[in-house]
Amino acid sequence: MTCKTLMVQGTSSSVGKSVIVTALCRIFRQDGFKVAPFKAQNMALNSFVTPDGGEIGRAQAVQSEAAGVPPSVDMNPILLKPEAEARSQVIVHGVPFKTLSAEDYYQRKARLWSAVQESFDRLSSQFDLIVIEGAGSPVEVNLKASDIVNMRMATYAGSPVVLIGDVDRGGVFASIIGTMELLEPDERELVKGFIINKFRGDLSLLKPGLDFLENRTGRRVVGVVPFFRDIWVAQEDSVYLDSRCSVEGRAQIDIAVLWLPHISNYDDFDPLEQEAGVRVRYVRDEDQLGHPDLIIIPGTKSTIADLTFLMEAGLGQNIVSLAREGTPVIGICGGYQILGKRIVDPEHVESSADWMPGLDLLPLSTTFEPTKTTRQVKGSVICDKGLFQGCLGVDVVGYEIHMGTTLVDGAESVFEVDGGSASSHLDGAVSDDGLIFGTYLHGVFDNAEFRRSLLLRISRRKGSELAFDSPVASREEQYDKLADLVRGSLDIDYLRTVIGLT
Repeated sequence: MTCKTLMVQGTSSSVGKSVIVTALCRIFRQDGFKVAPFKAQNMALNSFVTPDGGEIGRAQAVQSEAAGVPPSVDMNPILLKPEAEARSQVIVHGVPFKTLSAEDYYQRKARLWSAVQESFDRLSSQFDLIVIEGAGSPVEVNLKASDIVNMRMATYAGSPVVLIGDVDRGGVFASIIGTMELLEPDERELVKGFIINKFRGDLSLLKPGLDFLENRTGRRVVGVVPFFRDIWVAQEDSVYLDSRCSVEGRAQIDIAVLWLPHISNYDDFDPLEQEAGVRVRYVRDEDQLGHPDLIIIPGTKSTIADLTFLMEAGLGQNIVSLAREGTPVIGICGGYQILGKRIVDPEHVESSADWMPGLDLLPLSTTFEPTKTTRQVKGSVICDKGLFQGCLGVDVVGYEIHMGTTLVDGAESVFEVDGGSASSHLDGAVSDDGLIFGTYLHGVFDNAEFRRSLLLRISRRKGSELAFDSPVASREEQYDKLADLVRGSLDIDYLRTVIGLT
């Protein structure tokens, strides 16, 4: 069959486009179609590595997994990763292209649009259906002339569009009608319906508004999707972290994740949060930090800038003091680099600073280089002390996305890993007491045996025994649960009709 398309756009950022696309990929896969996600241009610090070592937005990796197909750089041909000093690293077809200011980026839109067309055309030859995701709003009047991700993409693909509005933030009818009014007539014709997302309460109370919206626009309300908290799908927008700053209730294990200004891949910690008895808090200052049972310094796109933030906010000194008193500390990727003695940037890859002292909690130093490491890895634990006691030989899989080379001087490694084309190598470092460690492996907490062994060791240090009464639902189960919710909320038969699948 000729490849069909459906595009999901939104009235603004954070209305739920990525999650709805994930659900639709799963739904149409369940219905027997070969489906691929596509987002022409993504701006996100959460990213993923494809099997061939390319880098794409985390959301597109999640959507491809929901669709049951391997992730490809063609699913997200352009990825922008914001850095310090108002710049972004531009990833084209999975490979770093340049680090550009916004002005420089927009001057290169013609070259980038070509990359978008190439990727979309390749996907079109391989799949029955492509579910396309827009970005932000399609009617940002100051940006529309250079748009390559919203209506220009819909027009190129000849794709019907559904427009999402977030009722939870308020003003959903005004935002939908305003968006329609600002579209050009030919663009407006592409919009075939609306989805009201994140609804709480009695649907009958919303019906007069839905009737008004349909009468005013002449378009269908395809459905109303309820607000949910019990389905775990990786998020790419840090707005999600606002709800994780202060988590109510008591827990056997209290984990504080530092909310760095350039935090990346924070979905690394979702599996921890899903465990019963574990609380994960995202903290921005020393007053929020308190005395947790575990501190995690996450990945960051701008290690030197975020290390500067930690020191200026007083968090750096606080972390060192707590670590010296016996609080376990884990660093992932950029957080691993921050735990060392120094970070050196001789070619000013990340900043104008030549070097900066780290927290000096591990005997290592990192030197930034222009080359970026991106690879999927698998390996096993080779340490058997402290947090890793009883964990020796446990298998792990993950992925690496980082700039720089880290040299460890005298500390044990944590993992022995195989990066495919790269030879087997050691990763990470652990302190003498086994309570402080760092690693370049993203996704390490997705490994259930490793995760639960670590949490059990932390709980026993407190004199308790964390009980793992039931397994954490797998990602496959989460996608099915999301698909069931969205299928029951939308008129899927209508969507099939506008797509041309019937």
